[in-house]
Amino acid sequence: MSKKIRWGILSTARINRALIPPIRQSERSELAAVASRNLDKAQAYAKEWDIPTAYGSYEALLADPNIDAVYISLPNTLHCEWTVKAAEAGKHVLCEKPLVPTLAELDQVEAAAAANKVTVFEAFMYLHHPQTRTVQALVREGKVGQVQLVSSWFSFYLPPEQSTNIRLRPELAGGSLWDVGVYPNSMVIAMLGAAPVEVWAQQTIGETGVEVTLLGQMRFSGGPVAQIASSFRMPFRWGTEIIGDAGILTIHSPWKPGSDGADTHVTFTPRDGDPETLTFPAIDPYLCEVQAMEACALDGAAPIVPLSMSRDFLRSVLALYKSAESGKPAIL
Repeated sequence: MSKKIRWGILSTARINRALIPPIRQSERSELAAVASRNLDKAQAYAKEWDIPTAYGSYEALLADPNIDAVYISLPNTLHCEWTVKAAEAGKHVLCEKPLVPTLAELDQVEAAAAANKVTVFEAFMYLHHPQTRTVQALVREGKVGQVQLVSSWFSFYLPPEQSTNIRLRPELAGGSLWDVGVYPNSMVIAMLGAAPVEVWAQQTIGETGVEVTLLGQMRFSGGPVAQIASSFRMPFRWGTEIIGDAGILTIHSPWKPGSDGADTHVTFTPRDGDPETLTFPAIDPYLCEVQAMEACALDGAAPIVPLSMSRDFLRSVLALYKSAESGKPAIL
């Protein structure tokens, strides 16, 4: 491999626009190709975004020996197939969240990554950002004391009449938990350093048959509890609080810190005393995950979001759905 990662993108999805500028901004990456199942569409997209090479199939891009890593932004149900094929082609993979919707598929991804000695990780951009990593360290160091509760939420309003939206299509693993809910689910696991041991959830099923609101409570070994909320039927809101017996850490902009070019802030409110503000300079979280892939592929670094962590995320999501459907707590 050269001193730069040459990236290819599988699909022309809207979310690509969040990653294309960071790839170009990073000194050790370059954007080399894009693929669509339609060559005309790929060529138009390549022209729009000034991408050197366009392919009319995903297989053609993976066959290109000049591509070192791929970004997969396909629908959830296609993640496993193309992550495995990319790994078998010797490409490193940054795959959009959720990485896969089943444990059997995660087994396939892990096996393919190991057999082909490539890095595969889930594109939780916020977990790569200094804000999140600093808060994780503060929690581990006991800044809030013994953690009692982690509360995290993410919602936005998606009108019922948009029934063809990919987020509302059951055959493509739609639903608020699979979409925005994976953020608070992953946050509480990242902050507490393990998967929950038991979960309980309630859901509201929308017009297309997928859940449009999910509220979950999660119990962790040692006593901490987490509460998460995701919804397509509430106004936009996001946030995270880590509450301990010595204070509270409040993350006001948890998921895309710095992506708008503004500094972000975390508030620590001690049990006794005045609040203090921690300020983080504006750094694009998508740039952070690009640089994380560079470190893995070029320097041999371990992923910040290893597949073992993605397994904990997935086990938790599946248990939440199981509980919501059965009306009973689910044990992991």
